[in-house]
Amino acid sequence: MKPFALPAAVLAVFFYSHAAAVTLEDCSPHFSTNTQIIWMAPTNNLQRTFWVYKKMPRVFSANTISNAIVLASFQSKGFPRPSTNRIVIWADHIPEEPEPPYFEITPDSGEFSYNLGDRSPELATEYFKDAAIVERAWDALGKLGVHRGEFVKTNIASYGEAGVYLPRQIDGIQVNDESEGFSFQQFGRPIRMRSFWLSQPNLERTQKRPTASAREIVACIRAFKTASPPDGDEPDYFKRIKSFSRSKRLIITKITPYYNEGIYGEVPTNGELPKIVLPIAQLNAVADFGESNVPVRLLSPIISSEVIRLLGNKNK
Repeated sequence: MKPFALPAAVLAVFFYSHAAAVTLEDCSPHFSTNTQIIWMAPTNNLQRTFWVYKKMPRVFSANTISNAIVLASFQSKGFPRPSTNRIVIWADHIPEEPEPPYFEITPDSGEFSYNLGDRSPELATEYFKDAAIVERAWDALGKLGVHRGEFVKTNIASYGEAGVYLPRQIDGIQVNDESEGFSFQQFGRPIRMRSFWLSQPNLERTQKRPTASAREIVACIRAFKTASPPDGDEPDYFKRIKSFSRSKRLIITKITPYYNEGIYGEVPTNGELPKIVLPIAQLNAVADFGESNVPVRLLSPIISSEVIRLLGNKNK
């Protein structure tokens, strides 16, 4: 069985805790055959079909690159021309400094970024995360020459850090896992830029696939194919996962579609970048243990072809 691909925050917990590859089943609650699964999530607003996308490189325009260089205050380093090549521009080194400030463009993944490196403040409390920083991030995104209609104006701190994250949306559906979007961090008085990062690869529609039924998704739950992501650095994550085997009922109250880079349940080999973008679902549910109730969040396929693929692999 192959290891699985889930949000970076999830993988960080798994690979930090275990030397061996962690499987999808390891991170999925093993509800007993006696656990009653009750579907109460409204599905009237779900699309009947979803597009599957092929992830493509992006060569950023000269205007976008120049505005990003200005945002990074790297004007003195010059303005690189649009290219398919990876470009890294370093600030002047301080002796024995492992990572000075840098600006990087990676067309293959459709990303560019700036980071203050080792000159960044150590404490997350020093970074702005109020309404004003959300507005500055939204304004910066517009000045970069990017179509802001592809992003959601929200305030989600990056995993383990402060700041603002504006997720990308595809067909009006948010991208999961902070894998595509705009991250923006500022700090201090006067205000200084700590980092920004844009991930917006080109996407090419490939196939339109039917939406999975509630019965199909429940079958995935029964087959232990619906991972429950950890809550941050949750220390007793696997203990919590195992505890769900004692639940008497699982009540599914909400289903929310997201787009996700890569194939749910698999990791690209040899460190390759994900090549497709697929829809998945987040299920909000309540596990009833009889004497207590516990909220639980599950990740599931949301198109029928992915259900068939996962259930076909359940014995591998």
